[in-house]
Amino acid sequence: MDPFARFADLMAPVGAGGGPGDVPLDLTLAVVAAADRPEVDPDALVRELDGLAASLGDTDRSAAGLCAGLFGPGGFVGDTVDYYDARNSLLDEVLRRRRGIPITLSVLAMETGRRRGVELVGVGMPGHFLVRDAHRAAFFDPFGGGRELDAPGCRDLFHAVHGPGAAFDPGYLTPTPPSSIVVRVLNNLVAARTRAGDRAGLATALRLQVALPGSGVPERRRLAGVLGAEGRFTEAAAVHDDLARMDPERAGDHRVQAARLRARLN
Repeated sequence: MDPFARFADLMAPVGAGGGPGDVPLDLTLAVVAAADRPEVDPDALVRELDGLAASLGDTDRSAAGLCAGLFGPGGFVGDTVDYYDARNSLLDEVLRRRRGIPITLSVLAMETGRRRGVELVGVGMPGHFLVRDAHRAAFFDPFGGGRELDAPGCRDLFHAVHGPGAAFDPGYLTPTPPSSIVVRVLNNLVAARTRAGDRAGLATALRLQVALPGSGVPERRRLAGVLGAEGRFTEAAAVHDDLARMDPERAGDHRVQAARLRARLN
């Protein structure tokens, strides 16, 4: 199945008012990786997570034990050398390189934990994603070696990232639903591709954003611009055709842009 269509299908429950377990986080991010590179098999990637969970053997099945097993010596690490490398936002590359950023390492903890009966929830604290034990007020920092934090420790980490004068809201420590995690991963991927000047990779990430429930005119306008700059005039024109239907006040402008793009094929 086309990965963009599969991604849209997986994210569809969000538009229908999905709840906290609204999308399968492992498969959805595996499909994001497959959209980025066709050689990635998302179902095989999910099986890699099965294997990772099994490889931990009979180690401590508490949240602390899981994080120690995944992020302790010889385990997965935070990429402090090239934090904005796009590979840190792609699940297959995180598994291959054994490094990532806070949100993708947190996904690794959540999905490995789920397979081992350890329930972790994502915590989208601005600037530094964490996980929390679903059954007690214990937080863990996968990017920081899996160390355990209490709420004041999370606040201290927030101030270390944003400065001591930044206002901390206790609401930053509430659970983040899987669909919001996917959106945040995509935002990071778009930012990484933009920073690197990788227009082809950016176009792929923007196509995924356009497939999100609730995406609208701004996302499609940016996608059309990137596709046009890449010389993918037919695809850019098709996006303007969509925009003409979605944005009736500027439908004429979008039709003109579509015609101009198609004329460049001659």
